[in-house]
Formats: sequence, structure tokens, C-alpha cells
Amino acid sequence: MDLTVERRTELSQFLRTRRARLRPADVGLVSYGQRRVPGLRREELAQLAGVSVEYYVRLEQGRNPHVSDSVLESVGRALRLDPAEQEHLRNLARPDRARPATRTAAAPRHEPVRPGLRRLLDALPGPAYLCGPLTEVVAWNAQAAAVFGDFDRLPEEQRTFAHLVFLDETYRSLLAGSLQAKAEATVGFLRVSVGRYPDDPALASLIGTLAMKSEEFGTLWARQDVHEKGAGRYALRHPVVGPLDLDFEILHLPDTGQVLVTYLPAPGTDAAENLGLLASWTG
Repeated sequence: MDLTVERRTELSQFLRTRRARLRPADVGLVSYGQRRVPGLRREELAQLAGVSVEYYVRLEQGRNPHVSDSVLESVGRALRLDPAEQEHLRNLARPDRARPATRTAAAPRHEPVRPGLRRLLDALPGPAYLCGPLTEVVAWNAQAAAVFGDFDRLPEEQRTFAHLVFLDETYRSLLAGSLQAKAEATVGFLRVSVGRYPDDPALASLIGTLAMKSEEFGTLWARQDVHEKGAGRYALRHPVVGPLDLDFEILHLPDTGQVLVTYLPAPGTDAAENLGLLASWTG
């Protein structure tokens, strides 16, 4: 069984969903006639991007492997892509021109965590962990284990946030009112990884498993949303100490495919006191 991601299919679906989210009025066009499907027509997008309809159709069908960077930039502007989406389009349409540092055939496999990173995790004042391109949890500190659960007790194939968010009811309960936001962020992160590592069988297998076992994942995956969160807030409900409103920051580690995720109590909430209680009980 082929466990790689079909780049042409990904490109086609991505461009179609980006067209579908725009109305003619959004881009200064007048709509004539009744539309069978929502969004911009191919000829309208081609007009906005300054290319022929035939050229754009070939691009959307994945039949134009030599499309120039300037055309991709024009298409991205016409579709109002953000930087993460623009990079995703470039990775899918012109893998030979994608930045080597962000795109390889397969995701990097993890070496032992550097001692300096291990000390940094342990020294941070709040929960923190390292996460890989498949959302796998690579390393964590004691506070992260106290809040999110002991990752060591999970089988390796379940030690991913993708599995926890969509298939683990205990973790889903922990996320409480932030479950939808975390689910969307997880899918968006995996989309970025697909653009960077389209030939990674482990990534394709993970996505296939989630699609089969979680209708929620399948619905979000079909939206083709691509984004990389850098910061935000999650409202957790811990089974022992109750509400935990935590602000998070995500830092990308160069040349590793990993991100460092750190959490601190949200100002004006009881999270700091509740974290202190957890630390005293688990320390």
C-alpha cells in the first residue's frame, strides 16, 4: 500500500478550497449569473492572477510542474493566502524550489534530545514540551506531565497530540472549551508537515488512521486549512485542580523539524495557584 501523500491531489484540493472561500465581492469583482458552487470561478482567479485560464487550470490540476515563483506569488495574492499558506502552495507546486531547510522527502527522525534542551525544559517555570512534525511528543518537563498526563505511559504510536486530540477521551475532556481550537491547530500543523514531507510514510499512515477513526478529523482535514500557530491561550479543565487557563508560545527549532511549546498561567486567573498545587502533589 502506498503510504505517501499524492502531491498533485493535494495541490488541486488546496487551490479549490482556497477559491471556494472567496466571493467575487471580496476581491472587487461583480458576480453575474447563478453559481452552482460557492467561491471564485477558475476564470476569475486567472484574471486576478494575470494568467490565462488554461494556464491556471493546468496548475490547479497539478499539470504544470514548471510554474514560476512569480506566478505562484500572483496566485497567492489573488487567493489572499497568508505566509504559511503561500509556503504550502510553493511546496506543493514547486518542490524543487522549496526552501531546503523546510522541505525534505521525509520528516527528520529524532536524535537524542540535546543536554542543553533538556536543561532548558526542566528550568522553565511552566509546562513545556518538544513536539515533532507528526505532533509526536519528543521530550517534556515534570509540569507538562502533571498537566497533560504522563507521556511515558503511552505507547509510542499514541504519543502524538494528533492521537490525543482526536482519539483520547481523557485528553479531550482536559481541553474543555478549547477542544475545537486545539483540533483546528493540530490539523493545520499536520497540513504544514504534509507540504514539507510529502513522501513520509509515517506521516501518511498517521493521517490515514485519524481519517478512518475520527469523523471530526476527516471533516477538518477536508477543509485544507494550513496554519502555524505561534501563540495563544487554552482553557483547560484539569481533573484534579480544575480550571487551568494557560498562555502558550511556540518556538521553532531550526534544522530539527521540532517546536518548543511553553505554557504560563494566564494573568487574572487561578491557573498559577492551581499549577502550584499540581507541582506540590507531583513533585
